Amino acid sequence: MTTAQRASDEDAGTRPSRFHAIAWRWHFYAGLYVVPFLLMLAITGLVMVFFTGFQTRFGPVVTVNVPNHAPLPVSAQAQAVLELRSQAALREYIAPPTDDRASWFVVVRDGVTEAVAVDPYTAQVLQLVDKEKTVFAWAEKIHGTLLLGDVGDRLIEVAAGLGIVMIVTGLYLWWPRGGTRWAQVLVPDLRLKGRLWWRSLHASVGFWLSALLLTFLLTGLSWTGVWGAQFAQPWGTFPAAKWDAVPQSDATHASLNTAGLHEVPWGLEQTPLPASDAAGAPSGQSVNIDAMVALARELGFQGQHHIQFPQGDTGVFSISADTMSGDLGNPTQDRTVHVDRYSGRVLAEAAFADYPLLAKGMAVGIALHQGDLGLWNACLNVLFCLAIVFLCVSGVVMWWKRRPSGSWRLVAPPLPKDVPLWKGGAVVMCAVALAFPLTGAVLVAVLLLDGLVSYALSRLRERVGVRVP
Repeated sequence: MTTAQRASDEDAGTRPSRFHAIAWRWHFYAGLYVVPFLLMLAITGLVMVFFTGFQTRFGPVVTVNVPNHAPLPVSAQAQAVLELRSQAALREYIAPPTDDRASWFVVVRDGVTEAVAVDPYTAQVLQLVDKEKTVFAWAEKIHGTLLLGDVGDRLIEVAAGLGIVMIVTGLYLWWPRGGTRWAQVLVPDLRLKGRLWWRSLHASVGFWLSALLLTFLLTGLSWTGVWGAQFAQPWGTFPAAKWDAVPQSDATHASLNTAGLHEVPWGLEQTPLPASDAAGAPSGQSVNIDAMVALARELGFQGQHHIQFPQGDTGVFSISADTMSGDLGNPTQDRTVHVDRYSGRVLAEAAFADYPLLAKGMAVGIALHQGDLGLWNACLNVLFCLAIVFLCVSGVVMWWKRRPSGSWRLVAPPLPKDVPLWKGGAVVMCAVALAFPLTGAVLVAVLLLDGLVSYALSRLRERVGVRVP
């Protein structure tokens, strides 16, 4: 059976099996909900990868002239920031990746989180950015919550779960069988015309993207409020019990995130932070930032890395370099070190090798998702996002061409007669969706509603003796 023959058969209403008809129907219904969200995710993803791959998360790269002397102490650079923002509290220092790049400091003042670029050789403030209002920050918040908080998060979580249903049903629809060869699926038949041309392209592009799209959906789901925060993340969280005899604070690593952005590695967010020993420092004198910079060098941190300032009397200095913050291009080099603010003693360390297996997988998957693995990854993500836009547009075009002329009805693929109670292939779809609680609840509700509506329409047809659409 050729691609054209298969498409013609389905358009004529002669389908290979009940399972095929059910899969097509569920692929269609899932698409009704998923397509607007996939378009949003692809477009905001393009914006985000532009900054992670080709600029910086704060905007264009800020460069400086490199003189013949060493950079000024970081404390002098920080002082220039505090002179500009006298009421601000320092949150973190971001070391420049190369000698000709600016240092960055993050400060909080009156509830506003600002990033300040400083020339490391002159301590001159070069740029000031409201961290919550950068283009990258807006794109990330729309990408994660639609700017609707928990409601938006839940809507996107349902869409991601239904996206997995679309992948499963799409693969079932176009998996070679009944005389179809792999070449007919993997290579679109551009000789076709009209709707069949769109179908062939849609099927081939979707088939090629299925594994990567599944990876992106799963890594995206890892950040959601239900499946991610309550199921996946607790299983993959780094256990603080590995840090023997280290006092823990009530705060978690997630408190190190600023401006509502995800910057701490996924596997550490729910891990409690260690606590500094305030009782062991009667003078209350904290180690200064220059000592932390020297310690970071001694520990092997080079290029771009972060030093988080202690928050509160028992807070710790946190030195980190990871792909989540855009410091590294290799997630296996992720590393976070916590230091007592009074004694300067290293309290705890968490590196990629220490992560649980799930956290290791997510560290690599999220880095791929964000385009943090290098220029090739950023270019791949651009192509991927554009391909997702094409899949969404082509799906809508196929529906438009398939509907009766002048009709605005959904024209869903018809439900086959005499379908078993569990609707055959829908069992597979339910099993996939029920792995994700919110999506499972929605899918079961839609399945029941679809059955009730189909039954009611069939009974109405029998009574009035006419065809009810």
